[in-house]
Amino acid sequence: MNFKKYEPSSAYEVKKLFTDVFTDSEGQAEGELIGNLVFELQETTEPKDMFGYLVRDGKKLIGCIFFTRMEFENQINAFILSPVAVATRYQKQGIGQELIKFGINSLKKNNVELLFTYGDPNFYSKVGFKSISETIAKAPLKLTYPEGWLAQSLVNEIIEPISGHSTCVNALNSQQYW
Repeated sequence: MNFKKYEPSSAYEVKKLFTDVFTDSEGQAEGELIGNLVFELQETTEPKDMFGYLVRDGKKLIGCIFFTRMEFENQINAFILSPVAVATRYQKQGIGQELIKFGINSLKKNNVELLFTYGDPNFYSKVGFKSISETIAKAPLKLTYPEGWLAQSLVNEIIEPISGHSTCVNALNSQQYW
């Protein structure tokens, strides 16, 4: 397995990976939705506002993860993990967790203080995320699954409450993802 920084020349290959993985697990409509989200993230997000990482088995792309900037009124350096995918036949081997850990280590080196995600608490708790309420940090849009609002501090043990609203990159700024 070879973990490396995302490269824009992989945009269509990355879109196909996400489309295929989410189609396999959630159906064609979800596959297309997430594939299009990933493509939009790649095309519209400023490089300073996005970290992406790939994992390959030889030359074959088998996983990808994106972290994009979240902004709060207090200027904390925060990002959100969304989305992540591992090729269906490579799942349940720990590759997703290793990819997330690889990304988190890179974010720490880039002085990111706080990391969010919105997903399955059982999965993401394995890589350090904890459920939080919006009294700790408001999500950019209305949460349809509040139990899935998760965060971890990359600098402290405790996540201090953050006052005010948050915003995310344009590609994620749609209620259908929240």
